[in-house]
Amino acid sequence: MNTILSDKFIKLVEIMDRLRKECPWDREQTHETLRKYILEEAYEVVETIDKKNWEDLGEELGDLLLQIIFQSVIGKESGEFSLESVIDTLNKKLVERHPHVFGNKKVDSAKDVESNWEHIKLKNKQRKSLLDGVPKITPALLCAQRLQERAARVSFDWDHLTDVIGKLEEELKELKKAIDENNRRDMEEEMGDILFSLVNISRFLEISAEDSLRKSNEKFTRRFKYIEDSFDNNYEQMKKAGLKELDKKWEEAKKKDL
Repeated sequence: MNTILSDKFIKLVEIMDRLRKECPWDREQTHETLRKYILEEAYEVVETIDKKNWEDLGEELGDLLLQIIFQSVIGKESGEFSLESVIDTLNKKLVERHPHVFGNKKVDSAKDVESNWEHIKLKNKQRKSLLDGVPKITPALLCAQRLQERAARVSFDWDHLTDVIGKLEEELKELKKAIDENNRRDMEEEMGDILFSLVNISRFLEISAEDSLRKSNEKFTRRFKYIEDSFDNNYEQMKKAGLKELDKKWEEAKKKDL
């Protein structure tokens, strides 16, 4: 780290220390109360990247960095850990998990790097399962993809994409059967299996299911807002217009590439 960057980092920590002492709001915060801000800032970083808004990305990364500094300052105050220990642990982890850079390990691809990373993590953290370590708070689609990726590392995986699509078709038949029988419990279970199969297809196509759905959500929002604007946000008129007329507006939005 060059001197200028080092000085700026020290100043950031000093500002945070002062805020903890002199600002009533900052002083009241705990690890738990800041949880939501960590998630919010992380999602704002992701949204900025999706929009390719590189000018704002630096600011959003700064907001996320603030949360890391904030948590570390609280940890130091309570004697749990410090910013120094956070950085030391990260440095050690990066060196240990990149033996192909800092040691004599040879790798042929990025997949080899991922495999080594997970093997070292499993050994160091003394985990009993490859599936351990995926946070329960992780969004369900992302969690499903991570679980599938880990299982695939020991060849617990389909051989071909056509097999996965066949599994999806099988799950759809089972959902239809549950609907015909009006079995709510089975409907929920089969719907989950369908979503899990769709995530598997995304993984085979090397597409992030979470990112794909988020982009579809954004697309739906843009097009629905176009429909709302077409009716001057008069929701009674929208109801009276009916699906056929609303769908025409939807198609207009598609033609406008919204």
